[in-house]
Parts: sequence; C-alpha cells; structure tokens
Amino acid sequence: MSFSTLLGRRWIGGAAMLALLSSCELLEFNPNAHNGSGDQTDLTAKNLARLAANPLPPGDTLRFVFTGDSQRFYEYNERLVASVNQQPGISLLVVAGDISDFGMAREMRLVAERLNKLKVPYLTVIGNHDQVGNGREAYQHVFGPLNYSFVYGETKFTFIDTNSREYNFNGRIPDVPWLQQQVSNLQGAKRQVVMSHVPPQDDDFDKQLTPAYTRALATAPKMVFELNGHRHSYSIGQPFNDGVTYINSHAFERDQYVILTVWNDANDQPKFRLKTVTF
Repeated sequence: MSFSTLLGRRWIGGAAMLALLSSCELLEFNPNAHNGSGDQTDLTAKNLARLAANPLPPGDTLRFVFTGDSQRFYEYNERLVASVNQQPGISLLVVAGDISDFGMAREMRLVAERLNKLKVPYLTVIGNHDQVGNGREAYQHVFGPLNYSFVYGETKFTFIDTNSREYNFNGRIPDVPWLQQQVSNLQGAKRQVVMSHVPPQDDDFDKQLTPAYTRALATAPKMVFELNGHRHSYSIGQPFNDGVTYINSHAFERDQYVILTVWNDANDQPKFRLKTVTF
C-alpha cells in the first residue's frame, strides 16, 4: 500500500466520521431521552423567578394571555409570540397543556425556545400528549412539577394534572386532596384561578372524581374561573350550574388567543374581562 493510497483512505475515513458526527446533531438517537443543557431545564422555576422579579403594585388589575395545545403547530409559535409581545400591560402567558405531540423533550424544548422570546414569563400545565412514552419524566425535567401553585398580582394560580386517562383512571388523578388544600388557602391573595388540561366535563377526566373536583372549585373562596385546554376550541360557560366559570382555550392552530383581565370590585368580589385576539 503506497503512502498516497493510505493517506487517501484515511482522508475518506475521516470525512465519513465527520459526516457521521455532523449527522448526530440532526438525529434523535433516542427519542425518549430528555437530558439537556442547564438552560433548558426547570423552566417553570425560572419563569416564576422572572415573574417574582417584576411584581404588580397592590390593587392593580392583572392582565395575562391564555392559550393551549401547541402540539404539532410549531410554525404558529413565532406569530403568537410576535403578537403577544405587542400587547400592552401583559404580565404573563399561560399554556393549558399539550406543549408536545409525542411527549418528547425535543418537542417541548422546540416550543420553549420560541416562548423564551416572549417579553413576559410563561407557565404551563401538563397535557395528555405530554405524557406519551416517558413524556411525564421529560416534562418534569424540562418544565418542572406536575402540580404547583403560586401567587402573583394578588391572584393565586393553581395548576393541576387532570389527565386521568393517562393513569388508567386510577382514582388518584387529579389529586383532589391536594387541590382542596390549595384552593382553601388563598395565601394572602384576593382571588384565585385554577388551570388544568382536561376539563372535568370531558370523557378523559376520571368520572368518579368529577363531583369532588367540581365541589372543591365551587366552594373555594374568591374563585374567578377554571382554565382548560384539550378540546382545541374556545368555549366559556358554567357546565355544572354551580357558579364556576370554565374557559377552554384556542389551540395554537386557531391563530387566536385570549387576554384575561382580573380584579376585585368595590365589594371585594373577583371580576374578569375577556378579549379574544387573532394573530
């Protein structure tokens, strides 16, 4: 073997290795892998920290964007972000679940990369599609807890996993005792909001838990409304005739989102105003 031939073969082998390494950046060798860089994990905690760094003055109305179900509709993200960034007086954006379609961390990060361009923090609740495969673990790694609450702008937000079908209707999801504990204590807030993915009137919600779940909301002090996703279409109503308003979000594909404004009136009762925006 001549020196030139050996050198040529080594060059070809090196080129092939470089091509393989380059392709590693494009291929998902393990679609269920969810490890990522530090800036792509614990996004819920990071967005809560951003929110806490910009508090609303006491007595101010709170204005925020409500949307859901970004799954498969990734090309709509940038237009949504551009539109929300033009809205005045917005404090945060909330997404009612199904960030991904197949529960893959890469999908979740794809959406997060675009939402990171928002001028305001964003917070999410887990959806049923986010739990496909090992999506539950991926969601916890990329975003954070499945159930959590926080107070901002004198409003308590409680986000809860209601994807009962993904747990084979085991009688424990949603975690009603945890919900009861959260909504019974305003923690100094003047009103409260609950958000979940599957609404309690949906067939994917554990029917044996519906009475206890809806009763917890109906008896909670200063409840403004419950926010849901899953159905990909906007609706508003009181399906249980118990005084609790349920609002379902547009999916990203609808080119629409909702702006919600909440405050308390002169009698210290919670009020809200709703505006639909097309982008």
